[in-house]
Amino acid sequence: MTVQRLRATFVRGESVKFITHLDLMRYWERALRRADIPLAYSGGNNPTPRISLASPLPVGVTSSGELMDVYLTRRVALRDFLRQVNAQVVPGTEVVAVREVGLRAPALQTQVRWAEYQVQVEAEGRDRAEVEEAIAALLAADSIPWQHLRQGQVRRYDLRALVYDLWLEEEQDGAFLLGMRLRTDQQTAGRAEQVTAALGFRRPPRRVHRVRLFLDERPQIVRPLRA
Repeated sequence: MTVQRLRATFVRGESVKFITHLDLMRYWERALRRADIPLAYSGGNNPTPRISLASPLPVGVTSSGELMDVYLTRRVALRDFLRQVNAQVVPGTEVVAVREVGLRAPALQTQVRWAEYQVQVEAEGRDRAEVEEAIAALLAADSIPWQHLRQGQVRRYDLRALVYDLWLEEEQDGAFLLGMRLRTDQQTAGRAEQVTAALGFRRPPRRVHRVRLFLDERPQIVRPLRA
């Protein structure tokens, strides 16, 4: 019986940025069991721990704000969860916060709406004014037709619709640090390297870091049926 649902915020540092989403799920299953967390399991012939991650993170991307829901069969104090879990994790995967959410709240994956990133790109001889002009032009565009090859198929879409906001944070060591908030939900996800390419940068980003995820946590309104 599931009695508690905890939402943990954890980091994904440089040491683990190349593991896949599936490997990360397996890692958390092992870490939570080692921490003696009373995990709830799914039903059926092959029960699995009820753990869910908010949104898959591309390989090679670091993060300071990943979200994970963990379902438990007995209540655990938040401070005990933090202490027990962090005693079992490898550096670069620490849980930095945890809170309780309702058992009947929508699935975590369905609540994700946007992701904020910090992206470092090489200057490629451009100055700050040129980059700010390119950002302004992208944000002013009504649409940006885009395509890329994925799994042998060409995907076509409007890149502009995936960019909520975009800004230049600073210039440093022959590179620019960009901030961007991109659409991330069950239908699609904006990717930082596509946005930098649309800005005219020829090389892939030096570094992509996901700062936080934005959720739609408004309670669902159930309206009575009309006679």
